[in-house]
Amino acid sequence: MKKIAIYDTTLRDGAQAEDVTFSVEDKLRITERLDDLGVAYIEGGWPGSNPRDAEYFRSVKNVSLRHATIVAFCSTRRAGAKCSKDANLQAILKSGAPVATVVGKAWDFHVLHALGTTMEEHLGAIYETIAYLKKRLDTVFFDAEHSFDGYRANADYAMASLEAAQDAGADCLCLCDTNGGRMPLDVVQVVRDVASKVSVPIGIHCHNDSGTAVAASIAAVIEGARQVQGTINGLGERCGNADLCSIIPNLQLKLDFHCIPSANLSKLKDISRFVYEMTNLPPPKHQPFVGDSAFAHKGGLHVSAVKKHNRTYEHISPESVGNVRRILISDLAGRSNIEAKARQFGLKIKSRDPEVKTILEQVKDLENRGYQFEGAEASFELLMRGAFGRRKRFFELHGFRVIDEKRSGEVEPYVEATVMVEVGGRIAHTAAVGNGPVNALDNALRKALELFYPSLNDVELLDYKVRVLPSNAGTASQVRVLIESTDGVDKWGTVGVSENIIEASYEALVDSIDYKLYKDEKRKKSKLRKQKKKTG
Repeated sequence: MKKIAIYDTTLRDGAQAEDVTFSVEDKLRITERLDDLGVAYIEGGWPGSNPRDAEYFRSVKNVSLRHATIVAFCSTRRAGAKCSKDANLQAILKSGAPVATVVGKAWDFHVLHALGTTMEEHLGAIYETIAYLKKRLDTVFFDAEHSFDGYRANADYAMASLEAAQDAGADCLCLCDTNGGRMPLDVVQVVRDVASKVSVPIGIHCHNDSGTAVAASIAAVIEGARQVQGTINGLGERCGNADLCSIIPNLQLKLDFHCIPSANLSKLKDISRFVYEMTNLPPPKHQPFVGDSAFAHKGGLHVSAVKKHNRTYEHISPESVGNVRRILISDLAGRSNIEAKARQFGLKIKSRDPEVKTILEQVKDLENRGYQFEGAEASFELLMRGAFGRRKRFFELHGFRVIDEKRSGEVEPYVEATVMVEVGGRIAHTAAVGNGPVNALDNALRKALELFYPSLNDVELLDYKVRVLPSNAGTASQVRVLIESTDGVDKWGTVGVSENIIEASYEALVDSIDYKLYKDEKRKKSKLRKQKKKTG
């Protein structure tokens, strides 16, 4: 099994993505996760470019790493300057990182028009910078920026830049598709040609502007590249970088290359979600390997086949990358979907049970009215338990009222909700304010029910989405409300539909509360059963 050095640049190149900013603490936490995943190199940033990166390199010295080596990034020395006087190079040495990656131009167009210097001078800068750092550091890599565009425009100069780095002692020559515009076949041809002319390892660094970064990176490895640079979730400038969450499993599971310890592949989804959390970006459902929909099955024929053997509609086992198989429920669903979903919820049923037909009819009717359960599995589980007579009603609503009052054009609206509920014969009548009608209603409902169910204090609303359903009714159209909630342990989604946005929100809120209380009750019963077993 050939070894591939995974070089993660999430903390530098990934941080250049629009809407992404990492604090020093974020970067340190991501560093620990990347090391736990088992990547070979973590590019921490450019210590000479900003105080935050300089602080990261000071702080990361206190992080104990088992697998990864920290890398500092810099450019070649300034035109006409001495390395010993170049502030960026001195910052690299001061950072304490044992490895440096030097970026230099491999495209004559960039040398002439971006740097405004001569090609000969820049070749000297590449050589002198790498030679200077190589005398002082364990390892130095060369990122040949715009390798593929440069090779197409002037192959002799592109090769001269690589040879200058090699002669200076570079440990790896990384070919970069910096503009992300080259096709995988272009990458194959250049990597093949370069590999025949150099004596040090080759790396690959692709951007995703043409949507081919992962494919091009894999093609480069097949042609002999032994270092792959990329980011978790493909974060990066413009359209992003090559996504390591796709590259690693493709290379390791399908092409028999060794990228990270085999046991760590199952951590891929976890680190993907962690990085999204650090960036405050929602994870895309359809991301390969690690997205929620990567192993989701909706069509009845697919579900029926997957039940017999997962290979019928899955290219790998979802568990191998830390994901799970999901059976979706929609009006396309067949009995197999319902049966599989019931098993997931702990309900023992057979596809021919009359309740299955009832659930199918309910789903089709509800989806015809605008409901959608693919993002609201908690609502669907409650619906299913109701069909089997196993849904408990934890409270009865006697009514609610929401007042949304605008007192003047310069003052924010005042919103108040009043709720009356009954639990076990006891009435609670409460009021609460909020920053909108739904927030006020949520606050009032929680305030009333927390008197009886204190654990509801743990519930937090993570996401609230409203979609106006297709209609010619304008503002009288139906709306669908999707709510995602958490209690710090689990997350669950619920749905409500109505022509009245507050009523639709109330439906979703009630399902969320019912699901939380159902989970609490289930945990208590499980705990009691375990205690009885211990006592005999």
